[in-house]
Amino acid sequence: MKLIRPLAALALLIASAFPALAADAVFPPGLRLGMVPLVGLSTAKTFPGFESEDGSVKVLITELPPAAYGEVVSAFNSNPAGAGGVKQDKIETPAGLAYFTTESGKAGDTPVKRYSMIVPGAGFSGYVAVQVPENATKIYTDEAVRQMFASTVTRKQVSVEEQIALMPFRITDLAEFKDIRTLAPGSSIILADGNESAGYESKPFMILGLIGATPQQADDRARFAQEAALQIPGVRESRVTMSEPIRINGQQGFETRIDGVSGKDKVPVTVVQWIRFSSGGASLRIIASAPRDQWLAAFTRFRAVRDGIQPKG
Repeated sequence: MKLIRPLAALALLIASAFPALAADAVFPPGLRLGMVPLVGLSTAKTFPGFESEDGSVKVLITELPPAAYGEVVSAFNSNPAGAGGVKQDKIETPAGLAYFTTESGKAGDTPVKRYSMIVPGAGFSGYVAVQVPENATKIYTDEAVRQMFASTVTRKQVSVEEQIALMPFRITDLAEFKDIRTLAPGSSIILADGNESAGYESKPFMILGLIGATPQQADDRARFAQEAALQIPGVRESRVTMSEPIRINGQQGFETRIDGVSGKDKVPVTVVQWIRFSSGGASLRIIASAPRDQWLAAFTRFRAVRDGIQPKG
């Protein structure tokens, strides 16, 4: 009896770590991927996902490009036995067939168990990374993590209100853009006339976000703005047509325009980049693109969005 009691208590504790079958999936703010977190885990404060109260158990949830899922499947199929102590497995989920790995490692000096999973989504691949310290593996077992993975679901879209609420600034004018999509929750967002599946390049779109430390001197800012504009992803054969300092909502800024081509169809586009500099902390960066034959009408809308961005609070 003395042995049975502690074993029974441990069994109850382990069972309680499994996600309840009737529980609802939890979606981290701004993401289309969710799951039923294990008991003892709650929404993380500093990253998208879940964590234990002491922060030692972490479940990171994010979205990857749609091609990522197929690449992982191909890698699994080419080496089904795994390598380097990494165990490979797959499991059916409401989101589709998930592939995941299990391995041991270290976080600093702490031995940990790591799990990585990928699932298919509509226009994206869902990715989950779990880290469990060795001293918690009797509660958060391999099977418990597997059952959590099995609860993975996707949603078609995230409400515009939820996405905008995550941004570190207020967007007061959407200028009739209909497709709103978070690129990085709480960091960058896209407003578009097109959509993710068909591609954004053939219609006007904007990307709003923050960038880190920026130059303080005028000459350095001019050079910084031009270099940043010429490195905008997806725009090729770029040529700067205008670059000058301006004021944006009373703050110092810089406007740079480039002509180039974008997308697999090499759509001729005009792109404007606005940087609203901050004397301390992050600066606002706006990238707005439109096919050249739609530029004049699109530019009016771009400015409306830009001028409607206000600080929170």
